[in-house]
Amino acid sequence: MEKKPKNAGKTWAAADENQLQKLIKENTPTRIIALKMQRTPESIYSHASEQGKSLKPVNQRPYNRRKKK
Repeated sequence: MEKKPKNAGKTWAAADENQLQKLIKENTPTRIIALKMQRTPESIYSHASEQGKSLKPVNQRPYNRRKKK
Protein backbone atom coordinates (compact mmCIF):
# COMPACT_ATOMS: atom_id res chain seq x y z
CA MET A 1 0.00 0.00 0.00
CA GLU A 2 1.37 3.39 -1.01
CA LYS A 3 1.94 6.14 1.50
CA LYS A 4 -0.14 9.24 0.82
CA PRO A 5 1.69 12.53 0.25
CA LYS A 6 1.64 15.14 3.00
CA ASN A 7 -0.73 17.51 1.18
CA ALA A 8 -3.08 14.86 -0.24
CA GLY A 9 -6.68 16.01 0.08
CA LYS A 10 -5.83 19.52 1.29
CA THR A 11 -7.14 22.63 -0.42
CA TRP A 12 -4.91 24.61 -2.74
CA ALA A 13 -3.49 27.80 -1.22
CA ALA A 14 -2.39 30.82 -3.25
CA ALA A 15 1.25 29.84 -2.68
CA ASP A 16 0.49 26.38 -4.11
CA GLU A 17 -1.11 27.98 -7.17
CA ASN A 18 1.96 30.15 -7.74
CA GLN A 19 4.35 27.23 -7.32
CA LEU A 20 2.34 25.10 -9.75
CA GLN A 21 2.32 27.89 -12.35
CA LYS A 22 6.09 28.35 -11.95
CA LEU A 23 6.79 24.62 -12.35
CA ILE A 24 4.53 24.40 -15.42
CA LYS A 25 6.37 27.33 -17.04
CA GLU A 26 9.69 25.58 -16.33
CA ASN A 27 8.34 22.56 -18.25
CA THR A 28 8.71 20.27 -15.22
CA PRO A 29 7.31 16.73 -15.64
CA THR A 30 4.06 16.09 -13.78
CA ARG A 31 5.51 13.40 -11.52
CA ILE A 32 8.28 15.74 -10.43
CA ILE A 33 5.73 18.50 -9.77
CA ALA A 34 3.78 16.05 -7.62
CA LEU A 35 6.90 15.12 -5.63
CA LYS A 36 7.93 18.74 -5.10
CA MET A 37 4.44 19.81 -4.04
CA GLN A 38 3.85 16.63 -2.01
CA ARG A 39 0.63 15.82 -3.84
CA THR A 40 -0.45 12.98 -6.10
CA PRO A 41 0.06 13.24 -9.88
CA GLU A 42 -3.70 12.82 -10.29
CA SER A 43 -4.36 15.88 -8.14
CA ILE A 44 -1.85 17.88 -10.20
CA TYR A 45 -3.56 16.81 -13.45
CA SER A 46 -7.05 17.59 -12.16
CA HIS A 47 -6.15 20.96 -10.65
CA ALA A 48 -4.26 22.08 -13.76
CA SER A 49 -7.23 21.08 -15.90
CA GLU A 50 -9.63 23.01 -13.63
CA GLN A 51 -7.42 26.08 -14.05
CA GLY A 52 -7.18 25.61 -17.83
CA LYS A 53 -3.42 24.98 -17.76
CA SER A 54 -1.69 22.45 -19.98
CA LEU A 55 0.91 20.02 -18.62
CA LYS A 56 2.10 18.95 -22.05
CA PRO A 57 5.82 19.46 -22.65
CA VAL A 58 6.50 22.35 -25.00
CA ASN A 59 10.05 21.55 -26.07
CA GLN A 60 9.56 18.13 -27.64
CA ARG A 61 9.15 17.29 -31.27
CA PRO A 62 5.89 15.77 -32.44
CA TYR A 63 6.03 12.02 -32.94
CA ASN A 64 7.23 10.65 -36.29
CA ARG A 65 8.71 13.95 -37.44
CA ARG A 66 12.34 12.90 -37.80
CA LYS A 67 14.14 13.64 -41.00
CA LYS A 68 14.71 10.58 -43.15
CA LYS A 69 18.31 9.81 -43.98
